[in-house]
Amino acid sequence: MLKTLSIAALSVAALLPTLSMASDAGTLQQGEKLYKSACVACHSTGAANAPKLGNKAAWEPIIAQGMDQMMNVATHGKGAMPARGGTKADDATLRAAVEYMVSRVK
Repeated sequence: MLKTLSIAALSVAALLPTLSMASDAGTLQQGEKLYKSACVACHSTGAANAPKLGNKAAWEPIIAQGMDQMMNVATHGKGAMPARGGTKADDATLRAAVEYMVSRVK
């Protein structure tokens, strides 16, 4: 019985990275959708000093502050950026957009 449980546990463990990748891909797609509908206006051009998507030098110090700080800025706004980027996105979707932008730098 122990052998059967061990095999079952190993099978589930082998699937977890795949499930996580599917979830991550879905999250990034959701984030990309919000990015393209709202964030792109400033983050594609650098308007109002927004860090441009993919600009590693601009994003490194922001990423270094951690996700909590990035979410604080995204939620409450900063400088010319309005709270939630001027959208009514929920926390999960907003986080997905932040994760999408970060993923474009790594």
